[in-house]
Formats: sequence, C-alpha cells, structure tokens
Amino acid sequence: QVQLVESGGGLVQAGGSLRLSCAASGSIFSINVMGWYRQAPGKQRELVASITRSDSTYYVSSVKGRFTISRDNVKNTVYLQMNSLKPEDTAVYYCNKVPPISAPRWGQGTQVTVSS
Repeated sequence: QVQLVESGGGLVQAGGSLRLSCAASGSIFSINVMGWYRQAPGKQRELVASITRSDSTYYVSSVKGRFTISRDNVKNTVYLQMNSLKPEDTAVYYCNKVPPISAPRWGQGTQVTVSS
C-alpha cells in the first residue's frame, strides 16, 4: 500500500511562505485526485486544495490566490506552495487521495505555524 510522508512545515511570520512536499512510497499515477488537507486544533480536517492527474486544480476559497498545488507523477510527490500565510493557516497539513475513500493510510502530517 502507498505510504505518504509530508514535510516542509515550520514556523513562519504572517506574510511568509512555505513549500510542503508529500512523498509517496508507491506510484500516485493511478490516483486521479490528490489533495492537501489541514486540521487546526479543535477543528475537523478540511480539504484545502486538490489536483487531478491532468492537473486540474481546486482550492478552498480561504486559500485561493495564495496557495498552489502541483504534482510530479514521476517523483510520486505532491507539493503545496503557500504564500502570504496568515495566522489562520496554522494547522497540521496532510496529503491524501480525494476523497479519502479506500485511500492510503494518513501520514503524520507536517505542522505549519504562522505567527502574527
């Protein structure tokens, strides 16, 4: 089964940028839609952005224009470029199939903390 490992998180000031990576142990080419999710303390996990095999993208309104998702099917990696970060972007970020049905097990995620 594909395993997912997220990285690239950290502590950044408001207005800063981070680039998250999600490395899969197996091929993600067969997964049509991959996405980045996030979970803030006390809140449910939410889908932030997704990308299809043909590079069609979706963004939740709160990140549109600031985040960019991309995928490299050869490197089996999904990326999330996050610019103009806000304190409300603070969360643990995960990647997985969209929707997460019959999906790989969730990874440990990567913590993003944005200070004001």
